[in-house]
Amino acid sequence: MIWFQEDRSLRRDEVIGLAVKFAEFAREQICRNPKRVLLLPPDITRAHSGAGYITEELYKIFSKTSDVVLIPTLGQHVPHTPEQNRWMFGSVPEEKIYKHDWRADSKRIGEVPADFVKEVSGGRADWSIPVVLNRRLFDERWDLILNIGHVVPHEVLGFANHNKNYFIGLGGKDMICASHLMAACCGIENNLGVLTTPLRACYNKAEADFLGSLPDAYLQVVMAYDEGGELVHTGVYAGDDVETYLAAAKASQRQNITIVPPLKKVVAVMQGDEFYSTWVANKAIYRTRKAMADGGELLIIAPGLKRFGEQTEIDNLIRKYGYIGTEKVMKLYRECPEDGDLKDLAVGTAHLIHGSSEGRFKITYAPGHISKQDINLVNFEYADYNETIKRYDPSKLKNGFNILPDGEEIYFISTPSAGLWSTKDKI
Repeated sequence: MIWFQEDRSLRRDEVIGLAVKFAEFAREQICRNPKRVLLLPPDITRAHSGAGYITEELYKIFSKTSDVVLIPTLGQHVPHTPEQNRWMFGSVPEEKIYKHDWRADSKRIGEVPADFVKEVSGGRADWSIPVVLNRRLFDERWDLILNIGHVVPHEVLGFANHNKNYFIGLGGKDMICASHLMAACCGIENNLGVLTTPLRACYNKAEADFLGSLPDAYLQVVMAYDEGGELVHTGVYAGDDVETYLAAAKASQRQNITIVPPLKKVVAVMQGDEFYSTWVANKAIYRTRKAMADGGELLIIAPGLKRFGEQTEIDNLIRKYGYIGTEKVMKLYRECPEDGDLKDLAVGTAHLIHGSSEGRFKITYAPGHISKQDINLVNFEYADYNETIKRYDPSKLKNGFNILPDGEEIYFISTPSAGLWSTKDKI
């Protein structure tokens, strides 16, 4: 059930106050005197949501009387460095922050049957989804498991957070690969901004079937731009079931989807302290693709960009094939032997599909640390970073339409990962 929700603009101190309230409810509803508490925050790509300081506050509350552990829900992302952990989680001791390894830390507890997957996907996917999660969830005793996260439009699940923390964030390789390929087959533009996508339906079933014994709850935030163009908290939702997710997702659906005319030129910024690979920086593509005009251009300013994949093998996969569109990727996938790279790393195969404009519009990267040769290699256009920020200085642009001194009209987005932009006909 939903324990409580706040639907209004909230200051940081008010958000922290609601984290305290959440802790009180967790004691009342789940365990009065927990000995061991597990906190599951998002990774650093959600740092702008405030999830870091919310997690720090919960750590402070429970560590007075309990053994408290954090596991950032990385999925297949690169683990945080100690410096990143300090930046995001503040005073939480490094030894209390465990790393999730999607290959080595996994335990299979069941599966979502193939017939269910086929039914909810309308026949687009016909394989089972193994439920493979971090073994610490089951091999250690927890009195409380508290999920913290940001509900925002998402390319795979319609909206991020809730049980995504488990099934992707703490997911094992087989689950993440089967899940992402299923979502890609359903079509990224059919997933974005949908409350219950086919994959979300699979995750909801997996949660009901296999996670019912966990002493867990969810604290979710929603954010939106205020009148001054600042990204602020507009809602907090706490509870222990799917209704808590739906309440937050409906708020995000109202607040985080911006209806625009077809956009010919979009300039988007992927923050240098959060986005180091196209694996995550491509959110700029996902969140704007429904708004892009045919023949238009998406220019992504990415000062922190250093690589394509989060892991070496994924990076190699992207370099080998590039972002070449669904038809070509799926042809290569079908022709690939069972032990080939596209099937072994199906999560990467899905990513290649998601990152293509399908030839509809041009994607240009202005990266901080990747060469023109490498950007072109993966089928993107290249722009020099220093020249780009001189012409499109983010500090001088406002979110929305801007007219440059020479008359060029652009649409500027300072934080693409915080929303979804679309024409009316695609919603």
